[in-house]
Amino acid sequence: MMFVNQPRKSESDTPSTTARNDLPGKVILVGAGPGDPDLLTLRAVARIRAADVIVYDRLIHNGVLAFAKSTAEKIYMGKEPGHHLRQDEIHALLVEKARQGKTVVRLKGGDPFLFGRGGEEVEYLAEHGILFEVVPGVSSCLSAPLSANIAVTHRESSSSVAIVTGHSADGGEDHIDWEAVARIGTSVFLMGVHNIDTITLKLIAAGRSPATPAAMIQMAYCEGERVVIGTLEDIAAEVRRANIQPPATLVVGEVVRLRERLQKLAAFHAAHQEVEV
Repeated sequence: MMFVNQPRKSESDTPSTTARNDLPGKVILVGAGPGDPDLLTLRAVARIRAADVIVYDRLIHNGVLAFAKSTAEKIYMGKEPGHHLRQDEIHALLVEKARQGKTVVRLKGGDPFLFGRGGEEVEYLAEHGILFEVVPGVSSCLSAPLSANIAVTHRESSSSVAIVTGHSADGGEDHIDWEAVARIGTSVFLMGVHNIDTITLKLIAAGRSPATPAAMIQMAYCEGERVVIGTLEDIAAEVRRANIQPPATLVVGEVVRLRERLQKLAAFHAAHQEVEV
């Protein structure tokens, strides 16, 4: 039995209508992107509309859930701060619903395979003989900087990007090679608001200049989006001063300067247009 049910490029982007009726249900991990429903992929919308059950995470926009059919069962399995559901509960739920012959969408923010435990979930499904599919999503590691007019790569300043979880800096087991990260042109940290002091100190200790530009982008592409700019030395203080809250994305590197340059150019052209008028 094949566990991965990925359509070929030549196949329709809508769910298959030729599946055998004697097969069990399936689970589809769908990336919901950074939040705004407009940033869903067409395939993600099609899978959500076809789902019998939607198991969704914290921070999934109501507009995303609105694509579901009226008969779909919606089950919230988000992990609230301080009230974490065990991952094995989610695993068991996915298998249970699929074995009832249902099409289950596991709806995750961003991309399912980037710090979303999607790899663990499909491994569990495969071990239990459950058909699955994975639909990629727009990750905030790229979309959040983009929303702030920060290109994570630029010919003049950075040709490499490191994507790092901020959770590993919380005092638990740390698998990050900080010296390696410090040498990379652009570093993007997800889920690092509460650990920003530790992140910045470790980067500086690993050799990154304290004067390196840094930006924190809160709620990219959503109501409440804010951007805080600073340097590696003072960005933690700036984030606290602005009371930035999760979800937020930290960008470290010379590429952050692009935002300021674009703002100056926009102001320059706006001023010249006023003079001409």
